[in-house]
Amino acid sequence: MPVCRHFAAAECLSCPLLDQPMVLQLHTKMTELKSLLPQVDPNVFLAPVTGPELAFRNKAKMVALGAAHQPLLGIVSPQGQSISLCDCPLYPTDMQELLARLQVFVQQAGIPPYRVDKAKGELKFVLLTRSQVNGEYLLRFVLRSEQAIARIERELPKLLSEYPQIKVVSVNLQPVHMARLEGDEEIFLTEQTRLAEVFNQVPLYIRPKSFFQTNPQVAERLYATARDWVAELMAVDSAPKSVWDLFCGVGGFGLHCASQTVAVTGIEIEAEAIACASMSAQELGLSNVSFSALDSTQVAAGKEASEVPDIIIVNPPRRGIGAALCESLSEFAPAHIIYSSCNAKTMAQDLQHIRGYKVTRVQLFDMFPHTHHFEVMALLERI
Repeated sequence: MPVCRHFAAAECLSCPLLDQPMVLQLHTKMTELKSLLPQVDPNVFLAPVTGPELAFRNKAKMVALGAAHQPLLGIVSPQGQSISLCDCPLYPTDMQELLARLQVFVQQAGIPPYRVDKAKGELKFVLLTRSQVNGEYLLRFVLRSEQAIARIERELPKLLSEYPQIKVVSVNLQPVHMARLEGDEEIFLTEQTRLAEVFNQVPLYIRPKSFFQTNPQVAERLYATARDWVAELMAVDSAPKSVWDLFCGVGGFGLHCASQTVAVTGIEIEAEAIACASMSAQELGLSNVSFSALDSTQVAAGKEASEVPDIIIVNPPRRGIGAALCESLSEFAPAHIIYSSCNAKTMAQDLQHIRGYKVTRVQLFDMFPHTHHFEVMALLERI
């Protein structure tokens, strides 16, 4: 029996595999992964990494629905009904309780949810991120304009007194009438602007617009695995080594792989993420780590062959790294490439365009249980 009443009522289709045993879900995902990489030796596929089946998700993206006097935070069902998802079992219990309180908060503040059909209203989304290490929160209100900010500020002291674990609160302005999650302008309503997290004793910081993994338990295993692979490859001799971490985000891979003998260069186009990564490096006392807010593809194209690192880690968005970066990696020819992806299809396409390498390890990380999605990491070795 499914453990989610919204799934049972066919109100929410976000977890289409929820009624399948985990062993079957993993078998299906592994079968798909192997079919996407037919050129890879079946013996290099490692056992999949799994985590909790429920209460694992650290980020909620709730659509504001209903009216100001009776708001709902959730989704529009396939039947066209507004459904509150505050009790979604993917969220820890304390997160569910806070989401329910935020639904009341919207009502008390009198913020009218945005109506797409009428292009009226103010509140578009409520975004909540939870830190695994201490249960603290980053709370964002996505508004059409600044009109409702005063109402939020009026009710905010009471909310923060009830939930002191809410450490960061901000308003994001998204004035465009389109299906777009957030806008360019972020207005902080708290002095603190970053949420602290820790994976494997590595401090990480989350900012409103910075990408961060949504399944912390499996993400920890992902970063630890990359760290172990890099350490194994670097143990060949004692000479100083170097790693590039492209699409580095807040520095998860690079910070895990850095050491006294391994220098890391992290590249990410989002300046906020780079600021967080630099804070973490400073806190760890890493002097041989640098992070820059640049485009990964352009940086790779502009480097000389003499600057080729020992290992290049790529962790691109769902679209993959693209033909230009595949070409640059082929020409650079570092000894190894570690490719981490949330979209095995685009990763498989990219691997077809990276010349001169063989895949020596592939591992699936079940970052998104009950869905068809998964994270995968592959180790490429220069032939």
